Amino acid sequence: MLNITEPNPKISTGIALWQLGFRPFFLGAGSFSVISMMVWMGIYIFEWQLPLSNINPTIWHAHEMLFGYALAVIAGFLLAAVKNWTGQQTITGSKLIILFSIWASARFLPFLNIGSIEIIALLDCLFILLTAIAVAAPILKVKQRAQIGVLAILFLMFTANVFYYAGLLGFIENGDRIGIYSCFYLVLTMIFVMGRRVIPFFIERGVNIPVSLTNRKWLDISSLTLLVALWFVDVIYIQSKIAGALAGILFILHAIRLYDWHTKALWKASMLWVLYTAYAFLTLGFALKAASVWFDISVFISIHAFTVGGIGTLTLGMMSRVTLGHTGRNVQEPPRGLSIAFMLLLLGAVSRVILPLLLPELYRIWVATSQVLWIGGFVLFLILFIPMLIKPRIDGQPG
Repeated sequence: MLNITEPNPKISTGIALWQLGFRPFFLGAGSFSVISMMVWMGIYIFEWQLPLSNINPTIWHAHEMLFGYALAVIAGFLLAAVKNWTGQQTITGSKLIILFSIWASARFLPFLNIGSIEIIALLDCLFILLTAIAVAAPILKVKQRAQIGVLAILFLMFTANVFYYAGLLGFIENGDRIGIYSCFYLVLTMIFVMGRRVIPFFIERGVNIPVSLTNRKWLDISSLTLLVALWFVDVIYIQSKIAGALAGILFILHAIRLYDWHTKALWKASMLWVLYTAYAFLTLGFALKAASVWFDISVFISIHAFTVGGIGTLTLGMMSRVTLGHTGRNVQEPPRGLSIAFMLLLLGAVSRVILPLLLPELYRIWVATSQVLWIGGFVLFLILFIPMLIKPRIDGQPG
């Protein structure tokens, strides 16, 4: 159904939501991030009792922020990026509607308590599989072997989701934990692979001074190799002290990368500092992961450094950048108020990660504050970008 490329769609003069994959999936990801965080806040802070198809709410929250929100952003990004990489049209129109509907059904059936876990599992796993096929088709057609790693990550995410549901259904012991944490590391891997490509590229072209940033091949290889090793000793063959040591080394490696990518001029452009700061939170996550092993620090502090400060902020920045560029707008002139959305998420990360270390007795207050700031940041993003995502490109081109 989705494993073919399509001719360029006709230029739309009305609603352009189904012209390219980033449009519905960025809109869906932004909306779902608000709804799911409001539900999670109700559960965590106000002790709401929701059916959620008999899924433990904490497990549901972790799963949905990764397999729901993050996977939607990745799908939207890849369906747009692969078109640029290959020169081949990715799915549009009815095929895109079907793919998005499968994603949305898997997200909202638990809210409605409609359908069994088996049905939700089928839809959720089918979404990842069809996304991988839709992304693979143009890549394989033009034989771009350099993108095989990206495809491999998508198929591994599919496998992780199978483990998650097999765990929920009692087929694999601890399968839900293995699936969630494996996806966590796979999302980090995708970010590091793509970030290594695009972040220094964006910085070099986004500052008003000549600058040439460094990518070290030995660092690229070693950081990804050690990340795989960290996944193994953290998720499969659990060895906490080895995991702490690996996390400490990864902190050093990514700190070197931050140094290599830094130029003072990036702090003048919100579209640059948001990506750089998000990467800094990912780097901090490794330090806090190591600290959770050797000191009395909750591992969930490091997890939220990775997820709220890193994944959340970076994906918001990338959705903003991709939307501006693919709707014919100037990426260097983002809409007023976007920097406020970025700051809200970064303040939310500080509230979720830094303040609990300083004043742990106010932990629930910091969590609630972070949730409110997350919701506020994504609401502002939606206000600014819904018209862009729905309406045709301003330059009259398809897409």
